[in-house]
Parts: sequence; C-alpha cells; structure tokens
Amino acid sequence: MHLDGSCHCKSVTFTVKAAQPVPFNLCYCDICRKTAGSGGFAINLGADYSTLTVQGRDQIRVYRARMTDACTGEISQSLGERSFCGLCGSALWLWDPRWPDLVHPQAGAIDTPLPAAPERTHLMLAGKPEWVVPSIGPLDQQFDAYPDESLVDWHTRLGLTG
Repeated sequence: MHLDGSCHCKSVTFTVKAAQPVPFNLCYCDICRKTAGSGGFAINLGADYSTLTVQGRDQIRVYRARMTDACTGEISQSLGERSFCGLCGSALWLWDPRWPDLVHPQAGAIDTPLPAAPERTHLMLAGKPEWVVPSIGPLDQQFDAYPDESLVDWHTRLGLTG
C-alpha cells in the first residue's frame, strides 16, 4: 500500500510502500510513549525502507533512545534512529540498522487513510504508567513485553498484507 505522510507543520513530507499497513500494534514502552505516543502508547507500521522518499530532509532530526538494562541498570544507546521534524517535533518513523530493509512509520504521521485493525496487540504493558487505561477489545492480545508474533506474521495470519 502506498502511504503519504507528513509532520504537523508540513516541512517534512514522505512517501513509502507498506506491506504491513494496518495500525494494530500499540506499544506502551516509555521510549515509544514519550517520543510518539499521545494516548499512552505509540503505533508504528511496517514498510520497505528502499521505497522511502522524503522532502524536507534538512528539517529532520534523529533521536537514539537511552536504554536502561532492567537487570544491571547499565545505560546504553539504542541503534534505532527515531526521525522527527526539527521544527514542529512530530514523530515520523523509526529505522534500525539491524533490520536495514525495514522502516516503521508512525501511524500518526500518515495522511493516507489506513485500514481499521480487526484486533490489536498491546505490547510492553509492563511499562505502562498508572494513568493509562488500555482499551482492550475482545480479540485483542496483551503482552508485558514483546509478542512472539511479528508485524509480518500478524498481517499474514489475518490476510491483511498490502
């Protein structure tokens, strides 16, 4: 599916092709929630990095999250690059060199109408703050950490690949 996206101030616009365009994966981790989440979670999509075209690239800034190891308390920096508009602050996409063929646009930055998810996956619920009350549907799955089912597998299982 062809997706058009932009930041709030329209200084950055982009297009990308997404084989996994259904916004189903709600992440409650503190990184996603604080960099892109407005309801206590963030939603990203799966797309082909080689198809990403960007206008306004000079306005893009990149954030590499600080991560704290739960067992040792050791702080490290994520390899994942979270791109956002340096003017308005809108979160745009995540790209990680460990999976160079993939890019994960933030659903909130997409201007193309997206298909509704028949069920959702709520992940990283262990990191959810008290004020966030997830809206869990009857078919939704819930995970304290990462689910076993990937973004691709979820779309394939439900016949929703674009």
